Amino acid sequence: MQTAAAEQPRASSFPKDTKPGAAAEEKAEDVLREHDISSRFRTDLGWWGWLIGGLSVAFTLYHLFSAFYRPYNTWMHGSLHVAGALALIFLLYPASKRLLRPSEGNRGLNILLGRHRGIAWYDVILAAAAMFCSLYIFFNYEYLVSNRVQILGYSDTDILVASIGLILVLEATRRCVGLPIVIVAGVAISYALFGNHISAEGWGHRGQDWSEFATNTFLTSGAGVFGTPIQVSANFIFLFLFFAVVLLRTNIGQFFNDLAFRAAGRFSGGPAKAAVAASGLQGMVSGSSVANTVASGSFTIPIMKKAGFKPHIAAATEATASTGGQLVPPIMGAAAFIMAQNIPNLEYNELIVIAVIPSMLYFLGVFLSVHFEAKRNELKGLRPEQLPSWRSLLVRLDMLLPLIVIISSLLVGTSAMRAALFGIGTALVLSFGRAVIEHMVPVVMESRSRGGQAMAVEIGKLALALLHVVINMLIAGARTALPVIAACASAGIVAGTVTSTGLGGQLGAGLVDLAGGNFLLVLVMVMIACIVLGMGLPTTANYVVTATIAAPILYNHFDVPLIAAHMFVFFFGILADVTPPVCLAAFAGAGIANANPMRAGVSALRMAIAGFLIPYAFILEPALLLQGEVGDMVLPLITVVLGMIAVSSGLAGYLIARGTVLDRLLLVIGGVMMILPDLVISGIGLALVAVAVVIQAVLRARGRGNSTNTDEKLDMELPTTA
Repeated sequence: MQTAAAEQPRASSFPKDTKPGAAAEEKAEDVLREHDISSRFRTDLGWWGWLIGGLSVAFTLYHLFSAFYRPYNTWMHGSLHVAGALALIFLLYPASKRLLRPSEGNRGLNILLGRHRGIAWYDVILAAAAMFCSLYIFFNYEYLVSNRVQILGYSDTDILVASIGLILVLEATRRCVGLPIVIVAGVAISYALFGNHISAEGWGHRGQDWSEFATNTFLTSGAGVFGTPIQVSANFIFLFLFFAVVLLRTNIGQFFNDLAFRAAGRFSGGPAKAAVAASGLQGMVSGSSVANTVASGSFTIPIMKKAGFKPHIAAATEATASTGGQLVPPIMGAAAFIMAQNIPNLEYNELIVIAVIPSMLYFLGVFLSVHFEAKRNELKGLRPEQLPSWRSLLVRLDMLLPLIVIISSLLVGTSAMRAALFGIGTALVLSFGRAVIEHMVPVVMESRSRGGQAMAVEIGKLALALLHVVINMLIAGARTALPVIAACASAGIVAGTVTSTGLGGQLGAGLVDLAGGNFLLVLVMVMIACIVLGMGLPTTANYVVTATIAAPILYNHFDVPLIAAHMFVFFFGILADVTPPVCLAAFAGAGIANANPMRAGVSALRMAIAGFLIPYAFILEPALLLQGEVGDMVLPLITVVLGMIAVSSGLAGYLIARGTVLDRLLLVIGGVMMILPDLVISGIGLALVAVAVVIQAVLRARGRGNSTNTDEKLDMELPTTA
């Protein structure tokens, strides 16, 4: 935004070589396009840019208007939501990333293939067809909900529209989200169509023919494509994504960075601790682990490397924190809105309070990992003169007001839709107010000598500049939402299939039988399933898939509270972004840090270890999710924190001195036992940790635990080349 520079009174307080320059920004963009499919959109649009820009502005304005005054019912609103999104996806995203490269060779062949400036001819046809299929629902709503359809069934035209619509939804999802969710949806469709060929003992069902499946999935209100995920996307998620765009366009991301570095930058390993805080704050509103890793990492990773952190550790730290941002309320990667709809009698404003403790524990675990890593390698913090001044932060404190407004509105019971509008309005008023004041004060001072005409000219220039900013925000709001909308539509196909075929119950029963009814073993299997299902999926689709397939296993077959089951699968689905072999956030961080991707992934897994233990803690002790009396939470919370300290220090190889193999094993084993909410087991774990502390104290007293050894013991056997 125009006022970005003015909102950083002391941006030069960081060393110049740590500020991302043009080359670093270009590299970050390349890394983002490599690892984040949603960033592979056309930029060389030619005159098509005007059409796409106009459609994007209209798309965003419609959602803002419908938040104030809903002109249509839920299904019709959802059809407009999907129609605009699919049209924009086919116009912006090519069929292959190779088509983004400059055209070479025969001009006629390039035009036929779509490798040229502007939009490929076939994508224009697909965009029109996708819009038609969704608008078919809008214009034929009365017919589709009439008794005629219920009695006589769907016509051939209905079946054709539904078939084409489903195919175009999956193709649009492939283009802007990637193959994983399309493969999952394809498997679900195959199961629906051919389930009758599977024996009853092997989870079979009666089977569906294509016409039945297509019409039930595309032409039914509240199910399939237009089920809960799309309804939530159209009503809530789009507004909060636009809110995030407004915040980031008003430079709040840089403010988060400066605030975090001022607070934590001077301590041991301060740059990494500050990066964790900044990335968590940005990830809270960004909605993408990979995008946040690249956006924050282009700034934080060079600083961590300069402070002495190894490249793969710097990449892992950024990826772990950016991934954790998806767990932070009030947005939680936009999954919070769907979760609130999935859990009966749970309001959204209650959910964001429940999610506070798990998210804080996750980031505490990351901080501990960073702290012990820094202590082990004797890494210091930044000098005071390298940090942003408190004055530069105080003059920008108003940038926190939009977040304060939206969170306070939610906590007092305001609807999520209205809270988002309040936050958007507050951010725009503050940003434009700053621009007007900073631009007009000098003009007013000079107007006495230049006259009123000069002031009128300056006011006109400012008005045009602000209008340009608003238009760009509206366009960015639409483009940011496209991958989420496509993912929600495809996830709805999966959720609808699981529900209509009864697959969820059969999977649960089969998994419980496989585990022999052992609860802990079932938890481990569900964890693995969620990580596998979550690989490569955006947050919203990730949660929808895991909540549909995995969560029912826990609350249908065991006495697990609904909120605990959903938070369990949500955590592990998100952690797929830092779990090898498909740890996209770690790979993106490695690209920024010039580190080995798999080594960064293994290090990210180690730093995120708390995230793998916390879900077990709140499943076994729901008081950590505010289920029960507040007093019941105190002791489990203390043992969980102590256990996290032990596990993090054991994996890092330092608690009060550099550890040996024995005391590190004692710390890890004892820490895991302390996290389990059982007094006897926690007591044994505490005893093991105490023994480890004594061993390290003896080593420290003998002077054997303080020598610096920069070899990463846990990573020595990993390959050093990509």
